[in-house]
Amino acid sequence: MASVGFLYPGHSAEDDYPRLESLLGGSVRLPLVHTDIGEDAHRVDALLEMGSAARLAAGVAELKVRGAEAVVWACTSASFVFGWEGAHEQVRELSVAAGLPASSTSFAFAHAVQALGARRVAIAATYPADVAEHFQAFLKSAGTEVVSTRGSGIITAAEVGTWGREEVLAIARAGDHPDAEAVLLPDTALHTAAHLPALEAELGKPVLTANQVTVWEGLRLLDREIACPELGELFTRTTRG
Repeated sequence: MASVGFLYPGHSAEDDYPRLESLLGGSVRLPLVHTDIGEDAHRVDALLEMGSAARLAAGVAELKVRGAEAVVWACTSASFVFGWEGAHEQVRELSVAAGLPASSTSFAFAHAVQALGARRVAIAATYPADVAEHFQAFLKSAGTEVVSTRGSGIITAAEVGTWGREEVLAIARAGDHPDAEAVLLPDTALHTAAHLPALEAELGKPVLTANQVTVWEGLRLLDREIACPELGELFTRTTRG
């Protein structure tokens, strides 16, 4: 059975991954290893340390023991804060450390937007505004037009991890924009796996969430196609890259 491994920072919404594995029908294994995050803060200096090569490399041996054939750094903020070139270098270093194809959630969003054929997107972020603007700049480097960026000012992943369905729907509604062809919720600390049909029904357009696109990206690395409408419009499209 195919296996994609994930390096997940700390503890917040990691239970999305067994849920996603179940929704995919058990056709792929999604082992997850927690990384040491240092300080839990959506602040640029803390995020740069959180995504450092040494912290990521520390988790790859366990993923390989668990049979991972590709690895994804399951964190958006601690990848896009490195900038477009820096995020590429982060993934290159991770790939070398693991001896496997590698990516990150930031690149997952860039690739997923392209797969949907969306030209204009809105960002509905949990982060403070200054951190959310780094994600906007990252997507611009990927060739995506961001028509609206909304930050929510939440500092810690621990707080985000306590949010339920109503908070998730509320942030998506607040961050939507009439000109956006898709809405992006870029925090892997946010529980969204159970809410994707409700999100897309509420907004009437594709919604991309961090844990959803992270798993999709892992499948893309393995050149696997798995259709799963319960995981939103993205999973009605090909996962083959």
